[in-house]
Amino acid sequence: MTTAEDSTPLREQLEYYRARAAEYDHWWLRQGRYDRGAALNAQWFDEAAVVSSALAAFRPAGRVLELACGTGIWSEQLLPFTSHLTLLDGSPEMLSIATARLRSPQVHTIQADLFQWQPTEQFDGVFFGFWLSHVPPERFADFWTLVSRCLAPNGRVFFVDSRYDHTSTAVDHRLPEPDATVLRRRLDDGREFKIYKIFYDPAELAGRLRGLGWQVDIRQTDHYFLYGS
Repeated sequence: MTTAEDSTPLREQLEYYRARAAEYDHWWLRQGRYDRGAALNAQWFDEAAVVSSALAAFRPAGRVLELACGTGIWSEQLLPFTSHLTLLDGSPEMLSIATARLRSPQVHTIQADLFQWQPTEQFDGVFFGFWLSHVPPERFADFWTLVSRCLAPNGRVFFVDSRYDHTSTAVDHRLPEPDATVLRRRLDDGREFKIYKIFYDPAELAGRLRGLGWQVDIRQTDHYFLYGS
């Protein structure tokens, strides 16, 4: 979802998500290589519902920006709350699927490299799902500065990301040690790519964000998801 020239994993990360667009939802829907059986699939959906309920309780409102929107899984949940929803992603393939999914005049799209893009307007809310874990560690502070610049006065942020759990990914994926920052991901056709994937501890992440001046509330589900506002 980025196009940075100075990092092989970042280049491969964009290539991976462009190539993965048509099969991306298999992960969320627990289909194909992501099907872990009835019990684990039910656990996944139950925990996803917890995060969806938290987002609804957060009640994003007004003009909302979704960074790295992907295929629009979360855009679909954001749209009913917003007066205007802007979707940003580095993959035209992802944006095409997202806009077809939503089919709404309230939706505006931006195809851009998040590490080079600069906002030209401010928003009442910023959302990103499963994106923070793809930001290289050395770019963490810069990313949150960008988020701050996107927010209007009294603007708010909501995000969701992955916990470290071997059953969260495809059956033919193997997670590295929890402190690794780069891993390999495989597509259905067998092609492999290096991407950034950082698994955060909620307390540690909250401490880092407070150190950057954010007021945060970060929680996690039993196995799969970390979410915060």
